[in-house]
Amino acid sequence: MTGRITRRRILVTLAVAIVVAGLLFLNTFRSAPLPAAPPWVGELPFAAPPPDMQLFHLPTGVTHRSAAFAYRGGSFGDRRDFTMSAALVRHPRGDILIDTGFGRDIDAHFQQMPRSFRAFTSYERGTPAADQHDAIGYPRERLRGILLTHAHWDHVSGIPDFPGTPVLVTRDEERFITSGDELSAVARGLADVHYEIYSFDDGPYLGFPTSHDIHGDGAIVVVPAPGHTPGSVIVFVTLPDRRRHAFVGDLVWQTEGITDREERPWLQRTLADHDPALVRAQIVHMAAILAGAPDINLVPAHDARGFAELPRL
Repeated sequence: MTGRITRRRILVTLAVAIVVAGLLFLNTFRSAPLPAAPPWVGELPFAAPPPDMQLFHLPTGVTHRSAAFAYRGGSFGDRRDFTMSAALVRHPRGDILIDTGFGRDIDAHFQQMPRSFRAFTSYERGTPAADQHDAIGYPRERLRGILLTHAHWDHVSGIPDFPGTPVLVTRDEERFITSGDELSAVARGLADVHYEIYSFDDGPYLGFPTSHDIHGDGAIVVVPAPGHTPGSVIVFVTLPDRRRHAFVGDLVWQTEGITDREERPWLQRTLADHDPALVRAQIVHMAAILAGAPDINLVPAHDARGFAELPRL
């Protein structure tokens, strides 16, 4: 009799522990806005984009997610197609492709991702960026380089489709690629890639302490935003009509991450973010910038709404 009571108590205790753990886990998906910083105040940075500069959206596929996957407070019932995209900046001093999205070998690249990731990820292939270039007869010699916001699978998959094109990364991101981290396995496995390392030596920009001006005219400016990966960056693009776009990569996966100051849920940030604390700091800073300069178009790498203002190639 005593043995039965003991076993029953053990089972009850275990059941309670499971329920409590489940409730605590679900709580990590609840809204928990990060503290707000004072709105950014000041003159917008200098920019003199050439009159024939252009910016295009190149969608290359989607993954199927929910808002709850992307940011705390999102709904599990809010189903979203996360865009996998590249952006082409046409500039007379040399065109820049921001990320590549899915490439021609995306199926093989997907198989290099951790099994746990593949188990909960479904995707649809679109037209690779290189094929979109070829369809319009784009002259490859115009492409100055591929500028990565960071080196995860869905941002680097198309690199092999542009043989010989330099890939612009920070020194920290190059180290991440070669580090052996499982999330940089796809980038690390690409053959014959010429990484061109750039440094941040062009002074402060919108409250970021340093920056890198690609062409020296303020049209394409890169700032360090480490956290998601060690060398993650944000790319600011200013067009001739003075419209400014902020390509924030995977700082957040959906716009609400910044507008509502909601970080990724615990599981996603634990698996995906190299340094969640740095990600939080970057989110708060970008939210302050948008509060002070609301006309900047925010472009998270996987939110189709940010790309909606851009024409297709």
